Amino acid sequence: MPDPAPLVVFSDDWGRHPSSCQHLIAKLLPHRSVTWVNTIGTRPPGLNWSTIARGLGKLKSWLKRPTLPTEESTPQPPPCRKGGEGPEGSESLLNSPNASSSPSLRGGRCSPTVLNPKMWPSFRSRFGRRLNRRLLARAIRPVVDAMPAAPVVITTLPLMADLVGQFRAARWVYYCVDDFSVWPGLDGRTMREMEAELVPKMDVVIAVSETLQMHLAKLGKPSHLLTHGVDLDFWRASESSDIPASLPEVETLPKPLVVYWGVIDRRTDLAFVKTLNDAMTDGTILFVGPQDHPDPELLRLARVRTLPPLPFTNLPALAARTSVLIAPYADLPVTRAMQPLKLKEYIATGKPVVVRKLPATTEWADGVDVVETPDAFARVVLERLRAGVPESQRCARARLESEGWTAKAQQFEKWVDGVL
Repeated sequence: MPDPAPLVVFSDDWGRHPSSCQHLIAKLLPHRSVTWVNTIGTRPPGLNWSTIARGLGKLKSWLKRPTLPTEESTPQPPPCRKGGEGPEGSESLLNSPNASSSPSLRGGRCSPTVLNPKMWPSFRSRFGRRLNRRLLARAIRPVVDAMPAAPVVITTLPLMADLVGQFRAARWVYYCVDDFSVWPGLDGRTMREMEAELVPKMDVVIAVSETLQMHLAKLGKPSHLLTHGVDLDFWRASESSDIPASLPEVETLPKPLVVYWGVIDRRTDLAFVKTLNDAMTDGTILFVGPQDHPDPELLRLARVRTLPPLPFTNLPALAARTSVLIAPYADLPVTRAMQPLKLKEYIATGKPVVVRKLPATTEWADGVDVVETPDAFARVVLERLRAGVPESQRCARARLESEGWTAKAQQFEKWVDGVL
């Protein structure tokens, strides 16, 4: 049987804030050659510390000599070799500072080849687009030419619209994970324009939500639906004694803990958190993760505390110390389109979960508490603090057993390879 076609993946930096694409690709690494291309240009450049830090990080990666393992600064498992397997791989999610801290990539025993091509930091102008097309094509073409067969090219970013046809490819796949045109802080206009150009060029389109499927249909392409998966064994550690004995940054906080982990930004509904803050007579509302210009008033609420990203392997320990997990998203175009990874992670911990009613959360309304108003949010969180998870929700959560990343990756691979 011939080897499957190599994969070339354009996406977020491998291991920086790993996403669903990294979960899926990790499961394919034992039997496929993967070249992962780290990209930039989703945010308009600005004179702020975030942009400066990101730019310095990119400059550092560009100055390194390319190597077969990933070019991240943290230790990585070696790439797969023909006839053998490397040591067990690893992955992190949003709260992990590096890619070596989580067992979530256990389906993959190798690391991809990671490229950090030099890029202009914006696609907004014609100059920027032409320059990036030349820079990226020049970096990718020799790598592709050295492959034994034309690769399947996967992109999670609309910004790759100009690259189609610039090097040989067996098939182009758009894995649509968000509507980036409405994401806070991103260059929405450029994302919208380039996605409209990208989608008609794609051979296969895969979306993570029905909302995104409808969005893609308006651009003239039908798409396959692949919702996110979850690493059940990893998250169920929160229900066992096999967790770190201490989380010093958490231990001193007043209990009980009501916890959100993920990016802390303008997608949070301030009214939901404020109403809960006023209703709680003790305890802490804890937000854990990187901050991306959240509403300053959120951080001033009396019971709200924040922590920077925790190592991914510590999140089950955080869940074990948590009384209720929350996702108080605002009802916005960006949240209606997204499929949050954390929802199934929350459910897998066995803890009470209270979330905003959105397309991605409604399907789990029998397994978690789905609410629409600030008053309902506060009332239900207080009830779960008192009574825990009801038996009906525990029964409904049994269907999570079929939502593992391995099964998701198998279906993803069939579509990527054109097995429809």
